Amino acid sequence: MDAVNSFLDAVNGVLWHDTVLYVVLGVGILFTFWSGFSQYRALTHGVAVIRGKYDRKGDPGAINHFQALSTALSGTVGLGNIAGVSVAVSLGGPGAVLWMWVVGLVGMALKLTEVTQAMMFRDLSDPENPKGGAMWVCRNGFAKIAPGLAPLGTLLGVIFCITVLISTITGGNMFQAWNVAKITQTYAPSFPQVACGIIMTVVVGLVIIGGIKRIGSVTGRLVPLMCCIYLLGALVVLAMKIDQIPAMLMLIVRSGLPEWLGGTSANPEGAFLGGTFGYAFLWGMKRALFSNEAGQGSAPMAHAAAKTDEPVREGVVAGLEPFIDTLVVCTITALVVISTGAWNRSAAATFPEVPNMVAATDPSGSPVIGTWVPALTALPAKPASEARVSNVWRENDGLFILVKSDVQPTTGRDLHKVLGTVTRGDGDSLVIAWQPFKAANAPVVAGPEIHLNLPGSSLAGYAFDRAVPGLGMWVVTLAAWLFAVSTIISWSYYGEQACMFLFGSRSIVAYKVIYCLAILLSTIPGLVETDAELDSFTALGTGVMLWANIPIMLIFGPAAMRAYRDYIRRLDAGEMKGHALPPITEVVEGKDVR
Repeated sequence: MDAVNSFLDAVNGVLWHDTVLYVVLGVGILFTFWSGFSQYRALTHGVAVIRGKYDRKGDPGAINHFQALSTALSGTVGLGNIAGVSVAVSLGGPGAVLWMWVVGLVGMALKLTEVTQAMMFRDLSDPENPKGGAMWVCRNGFAKIAPGLAPLGTLLGVIFCITVLISTITGGNMFQAWNVAKITQTYAPSFPQVACGIIMTVVVGLVIIGGIKRIGSVTGRLVPLMCCIYLLGALVVLAMKIDQIPAMLMLIVRSGLPEWLGGTSANPEGAFLGGTFGYAFLWGMKRALFSNEAGQGSAPMAHAAAKTDEPVREGVVAGLEPFIDTLVVCTITALVVISTGAWNRSAAATFPEVPNMVAATDPSGSPVIGTWVPALTALPAKPASEARVSNVWRENDGLFILVKSDVQPTTGRDLHKVLGTVTRGDGDSLVIAWQPFKAANAPVVAGPEIHLNLPGSSLAGYAFDRAVPGLGMWVVTLAAWLFAVSTIISWSYYGEQACMFLFGSRSIVAYKVIYCLAILLSTIPGLVETDAELDSFTALGTGVMLWANIPIMLIFGPAAMRAYRDYIRRLDAGEMKGHALPPITEVVEGKDVR
């Protein structure tokens, strides 16, 4: 597994180079100005569209605007909003949230553009089952520019589909299932991780068999429910911390700005290792892009199924996604994690003395050069105040201590984590099994404190519990299951569209079987253990899609912007007459277009 992680880190170092982030941000700013700040239109006209004002039964497509948005949102409002945000704040600090906001705002213009392009060039050979996405933009768009360019368009479409399948298996599937297994085991240690995988595999399999209409029907009901449950729980916590919110917002802005703009890097405190402005920028951008998928090219495949004869109309609807996903749900999660102090939490327990680091040994007892572990393995008891929040120590609990070694360029500090796991020792007592720490010279333990290792959504659950003990168990666990299942369902459709383009309809059954097996695989214990390992997989999927999709957006951007300006001109001139709003229940169920 170490070799795999090293390979992924090397690849992600290229995919997520600072230059790439600046390019994505720049493209978002470009389309923001080019569209005349289309964010305003998404928040006004887009709301009227999803309410059903412009739904018509005779338009080509399979589902209405609301269901198309719900399907796309179920792919974005997922565990990236819980686990991803928690990872960003725990590693990048509060400043990461500022860059999530920036990505959310410019992402609204990115989403509008890429979905408009997908709608303009979607395949309507079967009006009841339209197919769309960047692959169809390439194939049909290049052929429209010049027939001789059609092979180039097909080649680019194939490349994009390969990146879709990588992202589908990693971020859209395994990331979600792994987090559900981890958060469930946090609160129910005796419940096997694999059992979580089996349940999710069966539920997802039953839904995706029915195709886009069943997916749209399920997500149209599931997305509003899961958002309400999670947001209500989070608002309870924030209501208790209302007096801290102004200071939190100042901390987010101050930590997210470079020093030449008055910013200050977040210092190490408690379980937080510290972080530079660049690290906050990196994590904010990465997790926001993973969460809202702006510029990634995934959501256009869901929106392409919408019933409409106006491509821009669905593009305007898509602009709402990053607002809901990042500026609302992600922000709520971040404020809960920050306000409760979970990101820089104090020690869960304390050794009676500062342990020394000694050479790690192999199974034969021989020392392994360049690897170190703490000398103490006896597990000290948690104080009552901490046990009230996170329970007493249990088998398989993760923990870490802080050591001083070489300076990390990402954090600008010399602090590192040495991870451990609670396990059974001689006499059935609980002890610590340490993971060897690699360093040329023996690191120095920073103090006697032991911290909980809370990767992904476990940190969000802990944050809720710090405010109201037991709240995290219900709110985050339930939300994690709903978010994960809905995301896995939506991403199954994205992968299906890629397989359809690459191999034809005969490949779909085999694809769905493999997709469901990947859910089960990700919940096998030992496959992924830390948030850093988890990020390596998800960053790979998001990164490769960005590299493929951003150039496509720029090539066909002029066509999308011409269509957008023409649509807004006709809208402002009163040429688009809507109709009376249908009952909300009919919109949610899609009956207004049947």
